[in-house]
Amino acid sequence: MPLQNRINDDLKESMKSRDAARTSALRLIRAEILNLAKEGKGEPTDDVIVQALQRMSRQRTEAIEQFRQGGRADLVEKEEGELAIIRSYLPQEVAEEEIAAAAAEVIAATGAATLKDIGRVMGAVMKKLKETGKAVDGGKVSAAVKKALGA
Repeated sequence: MPLQNRINDDLKESMKSRDAARTSALRLIRAEILNLAKEGKGEPTDDVIVQALQRMSRQRTEAIEQFRQGGRADLVEKEEGELAIIRSYLPQEVAEEEIAAAAAEVIAATGAATLKDIGRVMGAVMKKLKETGKAVDGGKVSAAVKKALGA
């Protein structure tokens, strides 16, 4: 079932069960999908929707950090609830161990030795990890590559 249909079905179900928090989060997701459809002049694919969900996830994570610094526990709780719902539609993320192993393998294969080689290594590691079909966080990959290169 396409991701957009699954989200719409879940929205209907949450409305029937009167789950206000879930309904609100799903409406935000659906609004983002509709915006994508307007921008792209057509129905967005699952890959485009996943990218939008990843962007929404990063936004929520940053907002949670800001609200924690500001002492707004009520808003932190709301954003964490939305984040959990958004992440439920994202593919499973690559584990830290897999990232470190891929980085070490690419570094060994390319002969990279310094941080000057980070661009070449990052591209190869990202490509390798995306082939697994799991979600890849570029920030985590970057940190693992820098660590492996001795930064």
